[in-house]
Amino acid sequence: MQCVPDAPEGWSDVERELWEAFRHGNVFDRRAGDADTDDPFGDAVWGPSRTVRAEVLAQLLLAGPEAVPGRVASLRMNGVQVTGPLNLAGGRISHYLELYGCRFDHKVLVSEAEASTLRLVDCLLPRLEASRLTTSGDLHLARSRVPEGIRLTDAKIGTDLLLNLAKVGGDRYGRAISADGITIHQDFEAERIEVDGELSIRTARIGGRLSLRGAQLRAAPQNRTCLNAVRVTVGHTLYLTGSADTGWIGSRSYYGSGYGQNPSPDGPITPFRAHGRVRLSDSRFEGACLISGEFHLEGGDELSLRRIHTPELRFTCRTRPTGPVSLSRARVGNLVDTPGAWPRGKHLGLTGFVYECLRPAEPFTIQQRIAWLEGSSVEFQPESYEQLAAALRRDGADDDAREVLYAKQRRRRATLPLPSRVWGLVQDVTVGYGFRPGRAGLWLLLAWALGSAWFATHRLQPLKADENPHWNPVLYTLNELLPIIDLNQGAWNPGGVEQWLSAGLVVVGWLLASTFVAGATRMLQRG
Repeated sequence: MQCVPDAPEGWSDVERELWEAFRHGNVFDRRAGDADTDDPFGDAVWGPSRTVRAEVLAQLLLAGPEAVPGRVASLRMNGVQVTGPLNLAGGRISHYLELYGCRFDHKVLVSEAEASTLRLVDCLLPRLEASRLTTSGDLHLARSRVPEGIRLTDAKIGTDLLLNLAKVGGDRYGRAISADGITIHQDFEAERIEVDGELSIRTARIGGRLSLRGAQLRAAPQNRTCLNAVRVTVGHTLYLTGSADTGWIGSRSYYGSGYGQNPSPDGPITPFRAHGRVRLSDSRFEGACLISGEFHLEGGDELSLRRIHTPELRFTCRTRPTGPVSLSRARVGNLVDTPGAWPRGKHLGLTGFVYECLRPAEPFTIQQRIAWLEGSSVEFQPESYEQLAAALRRDGADDDAREVLYAKQRRRRATLPLPSRVWGLVQDVTVGYGFRPGRAGLWLLLAWALGSAWFATHRLQPLKADENPHWNPVLYTLNELLPIIDLNQGAWNPGGVEQWLSAGLVVVGWLLASTFVAGATRMLQRG
């Protein structure tokens, strides 16, 4: 290619060719056509024929030449080695930037810069400093590797932030991606990303979805947090779920999005994995919060969902979290879960957890649901039982709701002093705290049988000596047990032991009959 006369002096022939490609909006492609040689992450040495200085890129982007008439000036490079630090901090990048398979030997600085769309795909960057960066379009770092981390604090992304399939390492403080306060007007995709260190997006504002499907997050030894998403607002849905492997085959998108062939529902997936603390406290997800990954929690690690707000929480992990999960003060609409998704061993925090409806993704019996409550990290929380019973009633499951309230009374008994525990045990055995009316009926039948047997061999004296009424021990016992019905058995005068036995039958009858009638009434009302 003939050199352009107005190219700056001191530029190499390769850089002059880049100048011309910039003016025409053409792709400056230096790939050799061999996969191993062109691999930006490989060991192949790229010579002078595919090397440009970072200051050349800065001049083109910040003060580049006019475009050839009828063309749009842009910086588009494939397979180029960039030497020296690229410093665009505070600048206005008015031209389109698109780099594929390039290498940088120094960190890239774009802090407080303004740009349209920035695409660095399949690139090797030691570090990206982009705090308070403002773009009117996308920021793409798909498939790139940034071993010393990315800083996007308080950045404003006009459309999408894409980090799919990227590999990001941490700085000396264990922070890999620092994006606190970032604003993304549409989607933040980091699917299948590999992060060694903390991914922090505290107080972020995301207009669309936040997708970490198939992400692999590993906390650094000096910083046990692998995902810090406290006080985040997501306009659509959070995905901490698996990613179908076949969905990434045949993808037409060069930017790393996994939208190739339709994956089979039974096909292999790469699950979301978090090795370290995950913090989602005080966040809002306007669409849904979908969690089905693996949480490897050690020591003081925790999956914190405290005080989150979302219309639907789907918690369907195939592998139980190995540490605590806290939902304290969270408020959700539909709770979609499975019995095997929740941690065991008093590692579940449900204090003040409010949900409107239960929509289990697979069979979830009432006994399993009660065990879910009793797996809470706090010994006894009456409001948790009341919340579960209320949700069941809203779904018309009155029997299950009573089962929960019965379990509440039995759990409460263990927290009472000894005399109260004894009285509670009597209530449980006899009438099931009023939730087992059938049990009261059985006790009534037993008392009737025992009373009849006693009085069959212990005839009472008539109330009036000159009268001789017919003695029927069965009717007399039944008359004493039923507090309202009069069976004309008042002509007898019990004394001694029989007097105490008759009084006991009256008391037992009042207690058991009233419980039985109340239970029967509830059953008739449901019918």
